[in-house]
Amino acid sequence: MTADGAAASDGAETGDGAGTAAVTGATGFLGTHLCERLLENGWTVDGLCRPTSDRGGIDNGDDSNEQNGLEDVNWHVGDLFDRRTLESLVDGADAVFHLAGVGLWSATPDTVERVNRDGTAAVLRACRASDVGRLVFTSTAGTRRTNGTGTFADERDVAEPIGAYQRSKAAAEGLVDRYARTEGDAVTVHPTSIFGPGDGSFTAQLIAMGTEPTMPAYLPGGLSIVGVSDVVDGLLAAYRSGTSGEHYILGGENLTYDRAVSRISDNTGGSPARLPVPSAAIHAAGPVVEAVGTVTDRQVFPFDRQMARLATRRLFYTSQKAHEELGYEYEPLEAHLPETMSWYRHRRK
Repeated sequence: MTADGAAASDGAETGDGAGTAAVTGATGFLGTHLCERLLENGWTVDGLCRPTSDRGGIDNGDDSNEQNGLEDVNWHVGDLFDRRTLESLVDGADAVFHLAGVGLWSATPDTVERVNRDGTAAVLRACRASDVGRLVFTSTAGTRRTNGTGTFADERDVAEPIGAYQRSKAAAEGLVDRYARTEGDAVTVHPTSIFGPGDGSFTAQLIAMGTEPTMPAYLPGGLSIVGVSDVVDGLLAAYRSGTSGEHYILGGENLTYDRAVSRISDNTGGSPARLPVPSAAIHAAGPVVEAVGTVTDRQVFPFDRQMARLATRRLFYTSQKAHEELGYEYEPLEAHLPETMSWYRHRRK
């Protein structure tokens, strides 16, 4: 589907002017898919990874194919705060795709802010010290929300950050914007909720709600669901056609949770969750989690009262700007289900 709901054309343009790409977060969910596409399109790929990261790619469970591997990536082992490794990674790159980041499920708020904000500052320092082409920074759609007067948020709807993750991403966006204004060539993209094989969090949870009898309830509210392959298309389009200093939302279909769950169930023969979790229950949980975090100095769950209220809203987006300026298009949820379900079933064995 295109951003305005029209049918997508067959196939995505792959003439990305293959050169050398540096990718941070190369072993993550989105990073793995990006690296695999870059390699398929003839790019030389340099990836940043930690010593303990799995560099094997996505195992989709198809016995007729080998596991999608990243063996042709030139690996630079280190992290965002290893200056020499980072400069070695980006030097000479035609494109720098900065995807590395961390969320509140896996780190404390202080670590989230340090990695997402200060890690981006470190990437920019490395770019300044090296010979690089365009930087494509992957932020989040969460830094954009409507003010209540519209249904769909766009790039102009800059929102007050809620929680450490959004704060850190908003701060990183400011650093990239300043770099684009004064020193280099940079574009920022804002994916919405990414769906696809290899994602053990959002994707696995959504599929479980659409297929597993043990998941009787779905969440209230709604979100923009975009296939990971469409986001990769958008990243390459931003490199190829974006305007330096600009921001582009890379979204998909805007669906309430019950609609998304029903469509997954209809297309997989699964058992859908049939009851909504009451919004009031989620709102009530926010202050409790906040209080537990204050008393124990640990964030047991990654939300507070503000984030709990946000979770029950319909967070819908338009990708019209990306469609018009980048040629960005997306496919419906069903187009991404065969590959994703193959991965999900294999993962559960």
